Amino acid sequence: MDQLDLLLHPIRLRIVHAMSGDRVRTTTDLCRQLPDVPKTSVYRHVGLLADGGILEVVEEQRVHGAVERHYRLRRGGAVIDRETALAMTLDDHRRGFTGAMASLLAEFNAYLDREDADPPADSVGYKQGVLWVDPAEMEELALEVVEVFRRRAANGPGGARRPYLTSLIMFPTEPAHPDGSAGG
Repeated sequence: MDQLDLLLHPIRLRIVHAMSGDRVRTTTDLCRQLPDVPKTSVYRHVGLLADGGILEVVEEQRVHGAVERHYRLRRGGAVIDRETALAMTLDDHRRGFTGAMASLLAEFNAYLDREDADPPADSVGYKQGVLWVDPAEMEELALEVVEVFRRRAANGPGGARRPYLTSLIMFPTEPAHPDGSAGG
């Protein structure tokens, strides 16, 4: 299975999210983190991610006669690079978006199902809006957003930090006119 197929699946994407921050986790830990996902599915998807080079085994130990593996994300393994993104078909993008939305919905529902869920206190937000930008402004905006994310991307667990799942979705809502104008 290629990297794109591995990362476009909603359960595997949730496992990748759960492993962020250079955390080391066992499959048992992941089952606790994803209680809405059947254990057999977690084990199967962890195996696929490990076989595909997205997860790496950092430690093995015997527990009650079985081998328990401790995994972490392989550096750069869970990234769809620019070259791969440029080669994606429209159906690949459709699958990717569907997987991302399914993962996002499942994570949000899991958050709301927790006893300690408090959206206002946790700064939960889900805003949408339309920006009118030309191609140069869109490129500038995308670079600015990437920089904002990049400044925090190296943060790991510790202190009062907790992981926040963030999503940014941008796409044009209308086709461009042949003369390059947006119309109206």
